[in-house]
Order: sequence, then C-alpha cells, then structure tokens
Amino acid sequence: MQIGGVILCGGKSSRMGFPKALLPFGPELMLQRVVRLLSEVVSPIVVVAAPGQELPELPADIILARDEREGRGPLEGLLAGLTPLVGRVDAAYATSCDVPLLAVEFVRQMITRLGEHDIAVPVEEKFHHPLAAVYRTSVVPHIAELLIHDQLRPVFLFERVRTVRVPVEQLKAVDPQLQTLANLNRPADYIAAAKAAGFEVPVEIRARLDS
Repeated sequence: MQIGGVILCGGKSSRMGFPKALLPFGPELMLQRVVRLLSEVVSPIVVVAAPGQELPELPADIILARDEREGRGPLEGLLAGLTPLVGRVDAAYATSCDVPLLAVEFVRQMITRLGEHDIAVPVEEKFHHPLAAVYRTSVVPHIAELLIHDQLRPVFLFERVRTVRVPVEQLKAVDPQLQTLANLNRPADYIAAAKAAGFEVPVEIRARLDS
C-alpha cells in the first residue's frame, strides 16, 4: 500500500496568540519539524493552509493546498488534503502542524491498523482523534457530501464508512506518553513541549506570547 500524508495548519491559533506553523522549535519552525518527522514514514505529503496564510520554507516535494472555506473544521482540511492524493496513494496519515513531539512509530502503527478498513482512528473512551488517523483516498466523496450538508463533525464520516477504532492504550507501546496526540494550543503547552525536546523558547517569542 502506498501511504501519503496530510498536515493541516489552517487554524487561527487564537489561544496560542502566534501562528503555530511559524513557532520556533529548536533549529526548525514547528511546521518544518512535523513535515520532516512525517516524511520519515510517508510520501508524498500535502500541507493544507488557510487562504493567504504565511508558511515557512518547505521541501520542494511538498504539495501545498488551501482550504476552500475557512472555519469549517478538520473535514474541510481533509478534503483539501486528500483530493490531490487521489490516484497517487491508497491512503494518507493525517495530522496537524502543532504536534512537534510526533512519534514516527505511532504513525507506522496506525498504518498497520488500517487493514481492509477505510479509516483507522485512535479513540480515547468516546473521543476520536481525527488528526492522528489514516484515511483511504476513497473517502473523499463522502467528505464532500458531508460538507455540502454542513455535517462538519468527523464522527459523521466515521459512521458512514468502514472505520476501525484503535484504543489509545494500545498505542502506548510505541508512544508511551501519547505525545503524538498532544496538540499545543496554549503558550504553556508550547513551552513545555520545547523543554521536553531539550530546546529553549527564544526570548522574543516568549515576550510575544506573554503580551
């Protein structure tokens, strides 16, 4: 099976107060780091941004897509990201740009869980993690139809197609702290993640986050 990747970075970053894709993380910016980590496992990768959104420099083989409409949640981004991969790959691992501690073995494990299903998604009790999941490109028409009818919750997609739900407890063998699921929504999250990776947050960035 040929597996690609989709990285969504079109959120408003309102709680962070700074564009997440452009946050420094060691020698890279956050989006650059997630692209590099994911590219160890899958190819090609589509980065989905909002219309007019500024992005850092990315490798030449990265495919750039834009949300058709903003503020419509992950299904809108998944449609934009999966569409260019139709006919090129069988499925794609989807993530967001704010998971700099992503574990590549987590990605590999989710890919193996797909099997004959259309989607493999981690679940924590009743909560699904749609941006740590694997989607066959064949689900694109289903996503488009849901968006037409303003059914924006990813669970509507999971209920329509063959979905295997993977308990997060089963993924701790490859990602003990489940850091792949730890989105950085607030400045404290970002600072803690940088520290965990052994990096300092630049003083000027701290000042902007504190303002």
